[in-house]
Amino acid sequence: MRYIPHTPDDVAQMLGRIGVGSLEELFVEIPAAVRLQRPLDLPPALAESDLVRELKALAARNATPSNHLSFLGGGAYQHFIPAAVDMLISRSEFYTAYTPYQPEISQGTLQAIFEFQTLVCQLTGMEVANASMYDGASACAEAALMTVRLTKRRRILVSRALNPRWRAVITSYCRYLDLDVVEVGYGADGRTDLDDLAGKLDSQTAAVIAGYPNYFGVVEDLTALAKLAQGAGAKLIAGVAEGVALGLLKSPGELGADIVAGEGQSFGIPVSFGGPYVGFFAARMKDVRAMPGRLVGETLDRDGKRGFVLTLATREQHIRREKATSNICSNQGLCALTATVFLSLLGKQGLRELAGQNLAKAAYARAQLAAVPGVSLPFAAPGFNEFVIRTRRPAGAVLAALEQQGIVGGIPLGSDYPELADAILVCVTEQHRRVDIDALVQALAGGAA
Repeated sequence: MRYIPHTPDDVAQMLGRIGVGSLEELFVEIPAAVRLQRPLDLPPALAESDLVRELKALAARNATPSNHLSFLGGGAYQHFIPAAVDMLISRSEFYTAYTPYQPEISQGTLQAIFEFQTLVCQLTGMEVANASMYDGASACAEAALMTVRLTKRRRILVSRALNPRWRAVITSYCRYLDLDVVEVGYGADGRTDLDDLAGKLDSQTAAVIAGYPNYFGVVEDLTALAKLAQGAGAKLIAGVAEGVALGLLKSPGELGADIVAGEGQSFGIPVSFGGPYVGFFAARMKDVRAMPGRLVGETLDRDGKRGFVLTLATREQHIRREKATSNICSNQGLCALTATVFLSLLGKQGLRELAGQNLAKAAYARAQLAAVPGVSLPFAAPGFNEFVIRTRRPAGAVLAALEQQGIVGGIPLGSDYPELADAILVCVTEQHRRVDIDALVQALAGGAA
């Protein structure tokens, strides 16, 4: 903790410079009756080392989740972050970087964004990606609006197996634009119900949105979804909440997706109480002019040297208001850089190995939990690092019993899916050891389930 103290002489000099006689005069606009008429009730100042010791003692009194074994997922994933990531992004030229209004003078910033775009295209199998979005949920909503611009249609079909938080954001974006958002059910295997989708597709459908993997951890059949959507003249949007899955699964682009909107938190960004996150957004080149956000391109300067330029900016302050496609302005520069560094350190083989560990450990956990009396697996479709379990007791009671044993067992699904009131979403990543998984299994077998 840094201290930047001001001496009385410093304070007097600053007050004199602005023509004020005392600190109290700075607050004259606040009625005297509501001003505190005494110093704050704080203990005496401490030396930095003493203060750190005091704060550690206070923190030790909390039953913090960090002391628990956690199997939470649902859009926030605990992956190992190499120390090199923080070291590199903490360089001052990185963490102070902001795209200026004359962007070409910041070649380093533009190159970092360009590399991020390139990696997103490689991961998603798409032809063009933008400079990043705020998060996966808003990226997915922006993708929905993009399909409305492309198709001139006003109906969005959203799989009910998509992350509920993402569905809520999509609905919020569309509510005051006179767009019709219709949910499509999921089948017995946990995938989007193709029959329900086929029955709801019509000539006014702009997009079909499905998770890849979906909220239940199930890998959707994007090829079948694309065939149905595109057969009706609509676009298929693949929403990727767990980016690590793309290290192992076929890319959405290969499977026919028109737009891929995803979350990059898994790429070196800590959970940090819910943010900041970084969204990624990729599409086909033929649709690039309908994309939101900004796009960095590569070119040659007058001397023939490689350079980078802001090729596309779709906010109304940059172009004619009637031509603007989005109000997205500031890309998540530092988070996008973090993801770029993380993916560059891992490389293609490293990301594949990371994804493989997630898949294998989740498969082990799934098999072990399925053998526990009172536990069942409601969805049989292939998954990645998340899966749903059903228990004899209500999910809330099961999770409370696990918490008593120092285990955060997962996410209860009942509040988002009333028909799954006895179901829990469990996430297993490379951070979980066999002993961790066995502890969850033993706790459930010992009576928690």
